[in-house]
Amino acid sequence: MSRSSTPLARPLRLAVAAALAVTPLVVSRSATASVSAPSLAPPSAGVFISEIHYDNDGADQGEAIEVFGASGTDLTGWTLQLYNGSALQRNVYRTDPLPTPIPDLGGGYGVVVVYPVNGIQNGAPDGVALVDAGGGVRQFLSYEGTFVGASGPAAGLTSTDIGVSQEPPSPVGHSLQFRRSSSATGFAAADHVWAAAAPNTFGAVNPAIEVEPPPPPPPPVCAADADLSLVSQVQGQGDVTPLGSQTVTVEAVVIGDYQGPSPELRGFYVQEEDVDADTDPLTSEGVFVFVGNNRVAELGDVVQITGVASEFQGQTQLSSVSCSIVVGTDGSGLVAPTAVSLPFPGPDHLERYEGVLVALAQSLSVTEHFQLGRFGQVVVSSGDRLHQPTAIVDPGTAANDVQAANDLNRLIVDDTLNNQNADPILFGRGGTTLSASNTLRGGDTLTGATGVLTFTWAGNAASGNAFRLRPQVTGDTFVFEAVNQRPTSAPDVGGSATVASFNVLNYFLTLNVRNARVCGPVDNKQACRGANTAIEFERQRTKLLEALVELDADVIGLIELENSEDASGNPIEPMADLVAGLDEILGAGTYDYVETGAVGTDTIKVGILYRPGTVVPVGDPAILDSTVDPRFDDGRNRPVVAQSFAEIATGEVFTVAVNHFKSKGSCPSTDPQEDPDQDQGDGQGCWNANRTEAAEALSDWLASDPTGVGDTDHLVIGDLNSYALEDPIRVFVDAGYVDVALRTDPDTYSYVFNGQWGSLDYALASPSLAPQVSAAAPYPINADEPGVLDYNVEFKSPDQVVSLFAPDEFRTSDHDPILIGLDLDGLRVSLRTSPPFLFPANNRLRAVNVHADRPSGLRPTVQILDVEAVGPAGSADGDVVVVDDDSLRLRATPDGRSYLIDVLARTGGQSSFGRVEIPVLTRPPGRS
Repeated sequence: MSRSSTPLARPLRLAVAAALAVTPLVVSRSATASVSAPSLAPPSAGVFISEIHYDNDGADQGEAIEVFGASGTDLTGWTLQLYNGSALQRNVYRTDPLPTPIPDLGGGYGVVVVYPVNGIQNGAPDGVALVDAGGGVRQFLSYEGTFVGASGPAAGLTSTDIGVSQEPPSPVGHSLQFRRSSSATGFAAADHVWAAAAPNTFGAVNPAIEVEPPPPPPPPVCAADADLSLVSQVQGQGDVTPLGSQTVTVEAVVIGDYQGPSPELRGFYVQEEDVDADTDPLTSEGVFVFVGNNRVAELGDVVQITGVASEFQGQTQLSSVSCSIVVGTDGSGLVAPTAVSLPFPGPDHLERYEGVLVALAQSLSVTEHFQLGRFGQVVVSSGDRLHQPTAIVDPGTAANDVQAANDLNRLIVDDTLNNQNADPILFGRGGTTLSASNTLRGGDTLTGATGVLTFTWAGNAASGNAFRLRPQVTGDTFVFEAVNQRPTSAPDVGGSATVASFNVLNYFLTLNVRNARVCGPVDNKQACRGANTAIEFERQRTKLLEALVELDADVIGLIELENSEDASGNPIEPMADLVAGLDEILGAGTYDYVETGAVGTDTIKVGILYRPGTVVPVGDPAILDSTVDPRFDDGRNRPVVAQSFAEIATGEVFTVAVNHFKSKGSCPSTDPQEDPDQDQGDGQGCWNANRTEAAEALSDWLASDPTGVGDTDHLVIGDLNSYALEDPIRVFVDAGYVDVALRTDPDTYSYVFNGQWGSLDYALASPSLAPQVSAAAPYPINADEPGVLDYNVEFKSPDQVVSLFAPDEFRTSDHDPILIGLDLDGLRVSLRTSPPFLFPANNRLRAVNVHADRPSGLRPTVQILDVEAVGPAGSADGDVVVVDDDSLRLRATPDGRSYLIDVLARTGGQSSFGRVEIPVLTRPPGRS
């Protein structure tokens, strides 16, 4: 097996404090388990696995596992227990005691090394448990995949994959080492990774491991007669202090207390007393004081601080504090919050309020919660949520103007810590923490918030330096009010038949195992998507089935389904799994699916479910790809699946075309002036030309009647990755299609990106079908909900794996489904045969013609689709001979049968499906 690994770019440091939490282990829970699974014991101070060598090029040599910790730590009774992770094993195959005590190799830390006599297994996966003297599992690590322990101390626990592998051609003498990542900027656990293919350092502290230095002693007390500077003088009028590198002393009130070790901000904010504030509106009256891990003041104290004026990550601060003194303990009345409101007049407007206590009296709406789970932050805006510009105005200047206005109408509201994946997540509704039952939805409001305006990051470049409104004290929160309530049911769109479009966010039956490329068609194997473990899959499936049941649609177009084949070319069909799940809930035969097998070369496809009790497929599905029209680039757009259906109650025929166009991301690395698929700066993003050509090809293809039903009632649904006024949607509008969801509600949305709301999911009705659409609307169960409430279990504490999940329809995906009601009113036809029956029953073939009549007198053309013999024995070969579209020959057998003839009647661009019966009479008509 060939596997790849990435060498470490450069050695860096690792803080012991971070190492304590480097391997949080999520306990695996079965949905049907009746007993609690075991859990991890608390980690010992600084003891963790720091280096592993389990495989190399040629014969294995020097296999070992190293454990790092504070010198002198007694490891009596501690063991390393090696696990075989194969599906048939998952058991301990070797147990080794740890040498003790940990020697001092410098700085009060050291390592011990275990060299198993018979070596370390190198399967995919295998693992190791670090077990303390009391039998508690401190770490359960694996390589080349994860597994659940079946025996030993890690029984019932899910291993944590270290994320790198070591195998030929890994050189002899190399190892995997735990070290600080090249992108690290702090000492949190997320700043550290396992790195592969470095020369081993067994028996010595890794070059990449260095303990974080202890905090400096508290600064001495300042002299009472120090010369004071005003905070406004330290801040100056610009974004850089004019007193850079100068030692200054300020006396001000503590307005924000974030003291303590990381993930605290490691300091506090002070603000000049109101009586000493200057009259310059451009200078801030607040400043951050960095004191490391020390605690020198409390909220409301009046303090005198001497330190060096400097900039850190764009924020003015006092650092290298040489002395401090509390000169008063009741200064809260000396500083009044400064009134601030959105939108801001300009991009630099907030600089004057950096580090200041501010109050926003207005009601602000939650416009983004994408990073609520990771960083504990939301983005708010005034006057409701922010629109995607091209959802409401034309691309180009108008869209860019809206974007510029949006940029001035947003503010991050953050918690007080710079950590990731915090437990609890503070910002749920009503001032209480987030949970599956206490969500925070887009459009919920924050009114009258008071806090400190900091210019900081969230502890990681994924949420970089920006102005943030933070509560004044660690652990405090803001009160968000529930304005956008969860729907209690799918929207009522009327109609005698309903159609839904639903991007289900990678529903895969094949688990997404790290580095595995086993999904996709036989000749196009790619990485899988979707659930990583069986537990995640069960949670994903439960939520998706609940959403589909609530939608209750007769036809459902699904987007982002697994598009895989096994080694023999047989499809791995997620729709079959969903049909089985729906039938378990609703009864056998409630749903079926349109069979297409693997479609295209991508690892995802589109597909169609339908309710056979309400609609019947007419003919076979049609596929649009590059072979049909080269304008449709199926290397980027997923092939279109179109299927015609007939509503059983009325016989009316309509065609549903399900789509998934190329996204706006992964831009080409070309000159925008030469490549129309590059971002043109008009608000439509990348690949707009590609999507536009796909729309043109699709519009023309549907006009050619690809399913052969002769009916112009077409419904284009799916994820078109375009907003309402962008070029691809204009292609359909220019062809007469109507955006029926937008027609119902001009503010409709199905998706949020970068805090801006619009619809990427569509219901576009052809000119003949649009008048027959009763209504269309999104079912707002996903986009409004925080992503951390989804089915995933990674980056969550064991408690959050439970508290943030509910087996309901909310946050099934990142897209809202769209539901469309149809009141079909096309042809009104009656079907008949001549003759109306077959007599005598003499076993001879009789000529039969099928006719369709309309009240208007116009006679539609007829196409015979299928003939079925209903009776004691059914039919045999030669009993049915179709002559042409409207005539056939039927055998008049004496067994009392009837023939059921499925017919498609067509005229004037409309079609109607129906069934006519012709009995075989064994007695003359009128006689009993």
